[in-house]
Amino acid sequence: MNFAMNSWPVQDAKARFSELLDTCMKSGPQLVTKRGAEMAVLVPVREWKRLQSVGKPSLKELLLAPASRAEIPIPKRGQFKRRQPRSLD
Repeated sequence: MNFAMNSWPVQDAKARFSELLDTCMKSGPQLVTKRGAEMAVLVPVREWKRLQSVGKPSLKELLLAPASRAEIPIPKRGQFKRRQPRSLD
């Protein structure tokens, strides 16, 4: 789903929330701005659930995956020097 997002200043979003919600349900996600900066997006719950399901795999899916999802750098052994212990004098 690709939607053209309308922008709503926060004052308008607060004053006309029912209209914002109706527009979201008819036209898709709606952007809320504060002093011109993008702050939040109102999306229909169906779209939110779809995004949540594709956004992150479950722990079970991660553990059963054939390959790792991230490379973890492992330093070579003996690469770091040990500090000398302080004397107890």
